[in-house]
Amino acid sequence: MAVLVGLALLAPLIASDPTVAVAGSFAPPSASHPLGTDDIGQDVFARVLYGMRTSLAAAAIVIAFGVVVGGAIGLVAGARGGIVDALLMRLTDAALALPGPVMAIAIVAALGPSLRNTVVAVALVWWPWYARLVRGEVRALAARPHVDAARLSGVSRRRLLLRHLLPGAVPPVIVAASLDVQILVLTLAGLSFLGLGSPPPAPELGAMAARGVDYLFGYPLVPLAPGIAVFLIAVAANLAGDGVRDLFDAQP
Repeated sequence: MAVLVGLALLAPLIASDPTVAVAGSFAPPSASHPLGTDDIGQDVFARVLYGMRTSLAAAAIVIAFGVVVGGAIGLVAGARGGIVDALLMRLTDAALALPGPVMAIAIVAALGPSLRNTVVAVALVWWPWYARLVRGEVRALAARPHVDAARLSGVSRRRLLLRHLLPGAVPPVIVAASLDVQILVLTLAGLSFLGLGSPPPAPELGAMAARGVDYLFGYPLVPLAPGIAVFLIAVAANLAGDGVRDLFDAQP
């Protein structure tokens, strides 16, 4: 995963401009263009690197939004309990009851196809999972003896929340976030494949694969390269997520 992230971050230094035609259409792989060029002469390798960069950045934004918004809702619900917990969890359950992919497509359709709107749409359907996760962790922590002792000793609600409850909810959130990368990359690529991302010539892996399908048999690298990139990111993110989970499970 570190290698893929490194390649994505270094894309401006090791690849040409992905939106500029650098050679003729469907030029074969060469030293200057390792994966050849597409139908309008753009460097496929450069577009894949920039597409990886876009996918990982978009996934990071969605996860950050989910952690902040969903985490805050779950933290407040789990710590306060009572009617506050009930109301916030009913809101969360209502959001979870809606089919996420369908809602994301509907939101993008209403806002208009673009990468920004796709990220907004996915983020709006992603936060409830973090709310549920954090709320469950906080409720479990709140019943532990050391938290009861802190509460009985007169610790303020804010200190109890930040010192005793929040730290315990962080590891599960980190594990969930690391595992979510693969799902989000696939989801965002799928929406882009359906034409809901940025219009050409913006380098998005899903859009590149969709645009290259027509050339699958004549010039297979054009659609297969972005598809393989999505697959590699998903596999690497899954392995990284498993590693993070094993790391936290091994802690006493």
